[in-house]
Parts: sequence; C-alpha cells; structure tokens
Amino acid sequence: MRREEFNIEDEKSINEILKACEYGTLSLISEGKPYVVALNFVQYKNAIYFHGAKEGKKIEAIKSNPNAAFLVVKPYSFIPSYFSDTMAACPATQFFASVLLEGKLSFIEDKDKKADILNALMKKFQNEDSFEEIAYEKAMYTKMLDKTAIIELKIETQSCKIKVGQNLNEERKNKFLEKLKNRNSQIDNETIKVMEIYKK
Repeated sequence: MRREEFNIEDEKSINEILKACEYGTLSLISEGKPYVVALNFVQYKNAIYFHGAKEGKKIEAIKSNPNAAFLVVKPYSFIPSYFSDTMAACPATQFFASVLLEGKLSFIEDKDKKADILNALMKKFQNEDSFEEIAYEKAMYTKMLDKTAIIELKIETQSCKIKVGQNLNEERKNKFLEKLKNRNSQIDNETIKVMEIYKK
C-alpha cells in the first residue's frame, strides 16, 4: 500500500468492517475479460461465502477461472474543500474503510454446511432470529437448498485501508473534527468516533 499511514493489519478492525458491510464487489475473469458483480456476503469460519442461482455468467466465470478478488467498502464522511477554508476544489476528499480479499473460489455441495452458511447469512442481516432455522431435512428448505449455489472464497491474501485523516497535522485534524461536529449527521458522528480511534 502506497500510503502506509492508512494500512491496517489488525484482525479485529478487519473483521468489524466485514461485519458492518452488507455487500461487496466480486471481481472475476469471464471469457478473458474483467467481470465484476455486487453480492451480499457473510464471513464464516475464516472464509467468505456468497449465494445465488446455480447458473449464469458468474457461475460460468468461476468454473473457468476460480481466482477472485473481493472488495468491501464502508463509507465515512465526505470532506468538502471548504472545510480547509479555500475555494479551490483540491482538498476535497472521502474518508472510508476498505478490505480487499484475494483467493480461490469453490462450490459448497455438503447440504448441512450449506444450511449452516445460509443461517449465518440470515443472522447477519436479520439478527433478531425471527426466522425458522434452515436445515436440509425441513421440507420448507429442501428444494431451496438443492437449487441454491453456495460459493466459498478461501482467503489467501488480505489488505485493509482506513482513511480518516491520519495524514493530517493536529491543527487540520482538530478543525475537521469541529466542522464534522457542527454538521452533525449520523455518518459524521460515526466518522468522529473512528477518527478518535486512529488519532495519532
């Protein structure tokens, strides 16, 4: 990573971003060309899992080339140029956190494992547990599990970038914090918390 001050290697921080993000973009190669698809996902037992139909361009691309990259991005505040007391556009920037995962994709065929992964996915998005637990032997789920593809990304390399003003001097950082407090949107308040964590 070119800007070392934004590089994050802490596993807890990486896992928190993966938990907070609802979807990411899966990069594949389809017929020799880049192909990107946005997908919901769940992190489960040291791998990333996706689900979908058993046929289509995505499935064909994976079968022909299992190498993949998966990117998730959590946006924080947009910092307008006037926060730097200038009419020039140059200082405008976006604060964010991102995780890039690279590895190989494979299909999960074990019916019980498929059910476990889909339960984990449901709990991520519907964490109040207000659904009938998925299991292959339950008639309401048998057909669905047979028709659903579960794709595993086994992580070989990962990198994380969190950009929340670590490169700013103390004066500019405090100025931005004050302006974010005054703007007072939900994302600004969240950004302030993260800036305080990574304040040097």
